[in-house]
Amino acid sequence: MKLHPCLWLLSTVFALTGPTCVSAAEKHPSRIFLPSRDPVIGTSERPDPAMEPVRVDTRPAEKYRLVNLDYGMTIGIEQTPGGRIWCCWVAGGDDADAYFLLAWSDDGGETWSDTKAVVDPHDATLPEKRRTIVGNLWCDPDGQLWLFYDVAMTYYDGRGGTWATVCRNPDGRKPRWSEPQYVGIGFTLNKPIVLSNGEWILPQSLWERGVIDILLDNGRKQNVYHDAWHEYDSLRRANVFISSDKGRSWQLHAGVAVPGQRHDENMVIERRDGSLAMTVRSKAGWIYRSLSYDKGRTWSSPEEWQPHVNSRHFIRRLADGRLLLVRHGMTDEQTPKRSHLRAFISEDDGLTWQGGLLLDERQGISYPDGFESSDGYVYISYDRNRSKDGEILLARFTPDDVLHGEIVSPRGVLRKIISTPGRIKTHRSKNR
Repeated sequence: MKLHPCLWLLSTVFALTGPTCVSAAEKHPSRIFLPSRDPVIGTSERPDPAMEPVRVDTRPAEKYRLVNLDYGMTIGIEQTPGGRIWCCWVAGGDDADAYFLLAWSDDGGETWSDTKAVVDPHDATLPEKRRTIVGNLWCDPDGQLWLFYDVAMTYYDGRGGTWATVCRNPDGRKPRWSEPQYVGIGFTLNKPIVLSNGEWILPQSLWERGVIDILLDNGRKQNVYHDAWHEYDSLRRANVFISSDKGRSWQLHAGVAVPGQRHDENMVIERRDGSLAMTVRSKAGWIYRSLSYDKGRTWSSPEEWQPHVNSRHFIRRLADGRLLLVRHGMTDEQTPKRSHLRAFISEDDGLTWQGGLLLDERQGISYPDGFESSDGYVYISYDRNRSKDGEILLARFTPDDVLHGEIVSPRGVLRKIISTPGRIKTHRSKNR
């Protein structure tokens, strides 16, 4: 039986206070549960438009073809069991006009398709824009391809919401996506990981309230959602969703608020001793780190880990047990701008880092995401000058390339184009 999105939320957020069941919630009411309707635009006919499922469109219209696009911000990249590489990115703008595009490559990233699928929640009948701007692609241990994506009103309505859809034939000629499942409030920019105990952990963030009033339409100084969703204020931090049933249900566990919090974009790795390390973006000039010794249920106070420009980073454990880190600049450096994207390898669980392969030195590059292929190559996607050039790019390299500080592998490649929009124009949106 499929649950109404409101009941999905009860099961996800109640992990903060007790068992995940509705009866327990009724006995112990909590002000963080979802109201009956959107407090700003909800009506009896459409009580909460952001909670309406938005399906993957596998027959995208002409307007979604690359030649007709004017913006590009990377989201994620993933490989399926049959070898197909999927890439997802944002079109429309880093603002209330945003929506998702998906394309694929069947030749190891050498060539790419035009738009194959779209997640576009815009609805002209609504009084406010409804957009999709945060998510990722992930292939689970059973070979199913997951697409996580958010839906929110305006650029940020103070709540947001994460949804998931699963493709069980991602290598097929006509991939089919499941009905969307509501995961919970907030945003999930980075991939889940599977823990040693079999649980899945998905990094989640609920942005701070100051984001509600940025990137507004029509010259507004204040968002119509300025005072909405205060019931979630205690969760405005870097959190995690945990699933013990392979993604059929998720529980939200509160994490940490870091200095300079805005778009946390947190990532989690499991260390060799079984503890978890969560790294978090901040505006304070640092990547912060927090540790968990109970598989993500509680987290230590965040500490400064590495200096870094205010942007996304990528960290993942490789098949041979080493860690891969992709970030801006050297590990002891805060670059003045988003430039000098580099890759590093750690053989001691993140205590020290080696290499520093320069993937791209140009300004305006950002948002690395990636995967390790079965042939040992690492694939990293990122973007460049989202509103000026709108490029989605690919770097393919091996850990040996990283340690040598240059491409020495036969198939290694840097700065390879995945997508370039055909109608670039200047956007009011700025890099997050």
